[in-house]
Parts: sequence; structure tokens; C-alpha cells
Amino acid sequence: MQELNKLDTLREIIDKGQYIVALCGSGMIEECGLSPLKEQERAYRIEEKYGRSPEYLYTDAFFNTRTETFYDFYRNEILADVEPSASTYALAAMERAGKLKCIISSNVYELSERSGCRNVINLHGSIYHNHCQKCGRQYSVDDIKKARKVPYCEICGGVIRPDVSFFGEMLDSDKLSRTLEEIEKSDVLLLLGTSLSSEVFHNYIKCFEGSRIVLIHNEKTLLDEKADLLIYDEPKNVLPRLGY
Repeated sequence: MQELNKLDTLREIIDKGQYIVALCGSGMIEECGLSPLKEQERAYRIEEKYGRSPEYLYTDAFFNTRTETFYDFYRNEILADVEPSASTYALAAMERAGKLKCIISSNVYELSERSGCRNVINLHGSIYHNHCQKCGRQYSVDDIKKARKVPYCEICGGVIRPDVSFFGEMLDSDKLSRTLEEIEKSDVLLLLGTSLSSEVFHNYIKCFEGSRIVLIHNEKTLLDEKADLLIYDEPKNVLPRLGY
């Protein structure tokens, strides 16, 4: 199918859709200029600098036992200046038009909310929310950035923890329930910057009982042909062209 025909097909699917849900994967971060932590070159650079792999550094165990080193890594590698791309602004326009009902995201940068989206599930949490492990007091990302080494609570002196899901951690049960509910309700599922074999999303996709799966991603995978519409491109090059 030619590119223009695929765009027309996408418009038709969205026009007919009654409950559309978008799953936003790591490709949505990549198109903003930030590689995933596990991407080979970035992972190698991190291991060269810290003597540990990202999978080891970005864990609850490392946070609890090597907190100062963790925060050095976290400030330099996780608290990146990532700005939303045209994709999430297009999703916000689709939501305002009543076509998009929910955005389920695997990134921790609130790209969708910062673009104007309202009904968003951030599966892995957010760098913008942090809490004291002792008293629960909330802290902003600026508090984390400004702290010297380990950030401590100004009330009780407890260590402040980012409200993000580290590698290997169980995800928040409320978010999991909401995610399953939204996918089960949807009749159209947009996979944006992710795939049917996604480590994050593949178990949720199994719960989809709707009519159309649309995949917009610039990397090919073995399960792609199971999608009803395939567009091999970055979402930022496709979604704005829908005209919402």
C-alpha cells in the first residue's frame, strides 16, 4: 500500500473508531532525541562511566545501597531535557476532538501531559514526582536537581525517592488495572513507537478485543504483520498529517 493510501486508511480507521487508545513506547522518546537506556551505544557509554550497566544502576537495590552514586547517574542520565515532539501535540489535538480516549505511555517525562493531553497513564511513573521515604512529603524535579548529592527531606531528613519504576520492579497495581480496562474498552489501538512484541506492552495487547490495530514505528519486527495497518515511520512524521 502506498504512503498516501496508508494515510487515508489511517484517517478512515480513526474516523470510524469509537474508543481509540494509544500506546506510546520508546520510539516516542527516540524521536525527541533521547535513546533508551538499554540502547547499545548509550548502555556502553554508561557502563564505561559508572562501571555498571544501566540495568544494574537503575534498580531499587542500587538506589538503596549506593544512593549517592545512583543520584549522580540519575541526574546525568535520567533527568534529561526532553521536549515533546509533534506526535504528542497531535495526540492532544485528537483528544480535544473527541477521537482519542486514553494515552498509555512508557516514558517518565510526561510528554503527553506537557503537550496538553489529559487522560494519560504513565506506566513507569514520572520524574516530576518525588517523595520522602519516611514522611511522604512531595518534592519537585527541581528539588532533585538542586540538591547536593543525595536529596534529603527538609522536614524529617529522610531520603527522597523518585516516583518512577526501576528495572525489575512491579508496576503500580492501579495503573495496571486502568491500562487493562482502557485496552479492553478500545475498538482501535494505536501502537506508536512500539511494537506487538514490546517488552512493556505485549501482555496488555493480548487483552485487546477491538477491530483494528495500527502500528506506526520505524523498526520492523516479526509480529508486525498481525497489525491491521503498518506505517514504518516515526509517529511525528505521520500523526500531524491527520489534520486534527
